[in-house]
Amino acid sequence: MSLTSIEPQPPVPEPVRHPEKAARPDQPSPRKPPWIRVKAPGSPEYHATRRLMRELQLNTVCEEAACPNIGECWKEKHATMMILGAVCTRACTFCNVATGRPDQLDPHEPERVGAAVAALGLNHIVVTSVDRDDLEDGGAGHFAQTIAAIRAAAPATTIEVLVPDFLRKDGAIEIVVAARPDVLNHNLETVPRLYGEVRPGARYFHSLRLLDQAKRLDPTIFTKSGLMVGLGEARSEVLQVMDDLREAEVDFLTIGQYLQPTPKHHPIAGFVTPEEFEGYRRLALGKGFLLVSASPLTRSSYHAGDDFAQLKAVRAAALSGQA
Repeated sequence: MSLTSIEPQPPVPEPVRHPEKAARPDQPSPRKPPWIRVKAPGSPEYHATRRLMRELQLNTVCEEAACPNIGECWKEKHATMMILGAVCTRACTFCNVATGRPDQLDPHEPERVGAAVAALGLNHIVVTSVDRDDLEDGGAGHFAQTIAAIRAAAPATTIEVLVPDFLRKDGAIEIVVAARPDVLNHNLETVPRLYGEVRPGARYFHSLRLLDQAKRLDPTIFTKSGLMVGLGEARSEVLQVMDDLREAEVDFLTIGQYLQPTPKHHPIAGFVTPEEFEGYRRLALGKGFLLVSASPLTRSSYHAGDDFAQLKAVRAAALSGQA
């Protein structure tokens, strides 16, 4: 048979990234205000960081979640590693991470994360993950192994983990806290009233208890949580979440503007102004948080290293004042 007689085959379609959203009607995103726009990434440092991630076969939440700060952060070699694969078992309506059948767990991933941290020369690293409801421990053991691998490869690097909620995974948070990360972050994301439409697989008070439990297990650990605004929440609801987080003794709060990844995702209810963000920041500090980052482009891992240094300094000053 000659090559010219072979019938051309149609291209294999790429898997749908969000199959659960495919049938949803499009919700066009409103035009972004001037304060929310960022430059497209393109610096030599950005491309070097991207090459390293590909060489080590690592996922980053910077890419998977379409973070608007990727150009700025990767220019400084500040990539946020995403472990446990690139496919999430949840279907949050705000999130751009792919959903579906999860990847097979890679036992060598922790060592590759450690190698990346050492190669980048990072003082502080943030490690997050997809939700893995299919795993018995929700991926907690993998988090612990990753923390240990980073300690071995880069002993001076401080470690921040942004963990999933480990819903119905008894003992999971104990495994992560026992690995002694410097910061344990779990984002509440939004106000309780919106959980059904924004985080349908999660439970607000379970997430709150997770943060409380982490602090009780290790009172020296810094705990952190984040909120998105612009999803349709009321100001009074945001203030109530602040109170709930302080009741759980959370140290650090981040608040940022929700940005719609695609027309199939949760619509933007409105853009919060920089002045409103500053108001939230002042109110949160008044409620007792050690540190608050609130701005349109704030994200959980944005400027995390600088924030950690400031967090330590604020706690040290508070403790010295009590002596």
